[in-house]
Amino acid sequence: MAEAIVELRAIPVIYIAGEPGRPHAEEAPKAFNRLEAQLPTLKGRHFYGAVVGDEYRACVAERPGDEALGAVHWTLPGGRYRRARIPDWEAHRDQIGPTAADLVSQPDYDPTRPLIEYYRSQRELLMLAPVR
Repeated sequence: MAEAIVELRAIPVIYIAGEPGRPHAEEAPKAFNRLEAQLPTLKGRHFYGAVVGDEYRACVAERPGDEALGAVHWTLPGGRYRRARIPDWEAHRDQIGPTAADLVSQPDYDPTRPLIEYYRSQRELLMLAPVR
């Protein structure tokens, strides 16, 4: 797992939350299914997952017209993040939890901001853990 420190800009999103306190591996697919069902098309959209406390949020970058959707508006906070890549993530979903655990175990981890998953493509997932 190659890691780098990157600067992320704040990203306005809409999101659907999973059930708080439930395992994220169970809640993420359900939340994304509910979010994607509200979108007229998935083409060209940027999808994120965010872990806020014990809640998983399936997010998509906001576009004009999204105000009419039945999702909550929020902003993924910008700042410095430690990045790890998971190639071919759909075939390696079992690596998401251990990669997240490794990222948040680093001494410079900032627990005041969410852990972010950026689904860059069907072949690449970027895990982003906030750092001080």
